[in-house]
Amino acid sequence: MTTLVQLLVAAMLVIGGGFALVGAWALVRLPDAMTRLHGPTKAATLGVGAVLIASMLYFWGVRGVPSWHELLITLFLFVTAPVTGFFLAKANMHLSWTASEIPPPPGNGNDWATFGDEPGPGAGPLPARKPGGHGRP
Repeated sequence: MTTLVQLLVAAMLVIGGGFALVGAWALVRLPDAMTRLHGPTKAATLGVGAVLIASMLYFWGVRGVPSWHELLITLFLFVTAPVTGFFLAKANMHLSWTASEIPPPPGNGNDWATFGDEPGPGAGPLPARKPGGHGRP
């Protein structure tokens, strides 16, 4: 039984390392900020998930003690990683794109909430946009 569990743990560690490697490669090689954001958030999340599953299998199969900490870490990771990616993408939209560069929302006269209103009083000046800078090649 211990050998089978050790093989499963080793397989999950290799799978997790592969996903982390793909996420790191995507961060370095993809052309712009929005695509560089996509690779690590997906691949690295799966990689960390596989490593956490390997840890759970090890403690349950080899030590005989179930470990629930990894489930809590996985839950926290799966909740926070997409939210962080969303906020980074939204910040990139505000800094790099103008409202005319994104497709119009469905319906007549609708506007995206991201570009719909000007900042309220006391919000400070808007950052200067780069001429033609939209983050795409």
